[in-house]
Amino acid sequence: MKIGFIGLGNVGGKLSGSLIRNGLDVAVHDLNAALVATKVASGAKDGQSPALLMKTCDVVITCLPSPAASAAVLDQMLPYVKHGKIWMEMSTTDEAEVKRISTQVSTLGGEAVDCPVSGGCHRADTGNISIFAGCNRNTFERILPLLTTMGRRVLHTGEVGSASVLKVLTNYLATANLVSCAEALTVAKAAGMDLGVAYEAMAISSGTSFVHETESQVILNGSRNISFTMDLVAKDIGLFQEVANRAGVPLELNPLLINIFQDGIEKFGARELSPNIIKRLELVTGLDVTAPGFPEEMEDDEPEEPGEEVIVHR
Repeated sequence: MKIGFIGLGNVGGKLSGSLIRNGLDVAVHDLNAALVATKVASGAKDGQSPALLMKTCDVVITCLPSPAASAAVLDQMLPYVKHGKIWMEMSTTDEAEVKRISTQVSTLGGEAVDCPVSGGCHRADTGNISIFAGCNRNTFERILPLLTTMGRRVLHTGEVGSASVLKVLTNYLATANLVSCAEALTVAKAAGMDLGVAYEAMAISSGTSFVHETESQVILNGSRNISFTMDLVAKDIGLFQEVANRAGVPLELNPLLINIFQDGIEKFGARELSPNIIKRLELVTGLDVTAPGFPEEMEDDEPEEPGEEVIVHR
């Protein structure tokens, strides 16, 4: 199977790296030629363009920063979509948009999958990330070997669009966790607590979460480096809000999170690292919410292992 991979940024670069590292036939493309050169040096081919990748590959994967970017790339590939071709959208995107594009792909005889990832860039780097996949069952079984090469846990979520809904839902939860961790750590500092002790108290209690066990550590280190930026958070919770609006659900917390991150973007810039949302509190309190002994960035300490499908128990 020949695989094309478009988008070699923080996430795409790591996912494509897992495919290349495990010996698959991969051609890559990115607007940044240096990123392409790095992957070619590690064993990939230069895919040259989205159109050529769709023409010459069995599967083309996109991992891009916005729905608009994905739509622009698909427009270039559509003339070469035909029966047997598969497009896999690994970007975090809008349910309605991925359904619109998937209809274009299926009309031409191809198959479409929305398969975003979750679990942090450090796990994408080792092939241990989780992947949601929305598509028909036959298509899912065809691409499962690719998904289990890139990820440890793979969940078939239903038809196209379902994975994108669940991705923005889980990113909403992660954002709420991040803001609550930032507030909890700031209150701990203001109350005179030892922040190392406070971290451990949160970690061993009912207050723990994946976000606390990862992002709280880089917050306390001071690097705040989780390879994710405020504009991407704003995009994701905005997409979640659109899902809620279409479903007629009057959310209360998410609009507040949108306002918090919009304020963070106005104060610190769109490309500020997302854990630095805590700087809003540091500024108004005059506190430095850092502590010794925490890592500058997260690394996955689990060995790379073959992935497997997560079975839903009913």
